[in-house]
Amino acid sequence: MKVSSLHKEIIGGALFSLLVLFWTQAAYAHVEGGQAAGLLTGLQHPWSGLDHILAMVAVGIWGAQLGNPAMWILPITFPLMMTIGAMMGLLGIPVPGIEVGIALSAIVLGCMILGEVKFSLVAAVVTVGVFAVFHGHAHGTELPPGQNGLLYSMGFVVGTGCLHAVGIALGLLYGIRSGRWALRIAGGFIAFMGVVFLWGAVA
Repeated sequence: MKVSSLHKEIIGGALFSLLVLFWTQAAYAHVEGGQAAGLLTGLQHPWSGLDHILAMVAVGIWGAQLGNPAMWILPITFPLMMTIGAMMGLLGIPVPGIEVGIALSAIVLGCMILGEVKFSLVAAVVTVGVFAVFHGHAHGTELPPGQNGLLYSMGFVVGTGCLHAVGIALGLLYGIRSGRWALRIAGGFIAFMGVVFLWGAVA
């Protein structure tokens, strides 16, 4: 990938994230107070925990490392499967080991980035999809009382998409030699933090 093309892609990803954020704020301004609280709370929720942030950014980075079409399919797969997990949480359907699953997602995805692992598209989608269910279930069970579940879900899906966009933008550094090493270091950090999260989950 040429550097000039890389810059265009990064700018495009940044503009996309800004567009999504402005769209959400516009939606927030056009719904009733209680409903707006649900939408805004959902939007903010993926940013409220470092474990969620690192895993969702990692999906974007790994997708960018894998290249097209994984760069776009993985960030689409994650919110879709996360929505299924959230519905399970909202309905009270138990999923064992939520915190462990979230911690493992950071470990596995971080290792994928660190090792520049080239999974097949199907294997990558399955990996991301399974971990998304754990993240989604955690979001679903944390719906604040009295807030609209649908708008809350829409909010955290949009917030997740923004984190994926950040990951994709960072992942495009893969086209630069020094950027590849920076991403591998980032992957190592994500995996290390996953171990910290796992320790906290099982301790």
